[in-house]
Amino acid sequence: MDIKRITSGLLGFPLVLIILLIGNKYIVDAALAIIALLAMNEYFNAVQKVAKPVRWLGYLSCISIAVIHIVPGEYLNMVVTLAVPTILLILFAQVIATEMKTSFKDIAYTFIGIFYVVFFMMFVAFINGMENGKILIWYAIIAAWGTDIFAFFIGLNFGKHKFSKISPKKSIEGCIAGTIGAIVLMLLYTYITNTFWGTDYSYAFIAMIGLILSLIGQIGDFAASSIKRFVDIKDYSNLIPGHGGMLDRIDSLIFLAPFAYALFTLL
Repeated sequence: MDIKRITSGLLGFPLVLIILLIGNKYIVDAALAIIALLAMNEYFNAVQKVAKPVRWLGYLSCISIAVIHIVPGEYLNMVVTLAVPTILLILFAQVIATEMKTSFKDIAYTFIGIFYVVFFMMFVAFINGMENGKILIWYAIIAAWGTDIFAFFIGLNFGKHKFSKISPKKSIEGCIAGTIGAIVLMLLYTYITNTFWGTDYSYAFIAMIGLILSLIGQIGDFAASSIKRFVDIKDYSNLIPGHGGMLDRIDSLIFLAPFAYALFTLL
């Protein structure tokens, strides 16, 4: 049993709990911006083996998460939509300005990193800003981290069939158990919210959401692992003992966040 992994989780969870429960949307946005900065730096450090990412633009994009809810709501969709072509415009402008010392490969890796870390992370902030956002955000967290917890412990003890060479330690048994465990936790959480917090969420719909988000989160985990395999690293950093880096910890959550946001609008 990985004592470091368990200890880090037990120490880190109360901090997440405090920020999400007590902090208003501006504090949460600022915390997400800091998390994105850490994750982006890890991503850039990883891909610098094969490219020279445009770090300043990546870091500036992370900071933009802190001002999501400062932008007037009627302009937010337009700003976020225009951000994608604007970032691409700036990246190609740098290629021109540096007379191709910044190459197409460099801006491609940069653009993927910004989209992967920043835009996906933005949807965590969007969920938190929804009506009942402080309740809904925990569905996303449970889907991601609940899957990780059950997959880790069941896979560790009962995993016999390897899932993919991308992540050799993951087993089919662990992946299945992760999804089932996440759904059960989400249903238990729904009972609490419906009984004590005045919601009226459908258990069947929540189970469906749990299934979808857990599977997407696991693909997100494999996606992060595929990048690590490509650049030949084990973890993105050693920031969190037993877990690796910040990106190792949030890879599932940020990958499922856009889909969670879409599904939560149907609740």
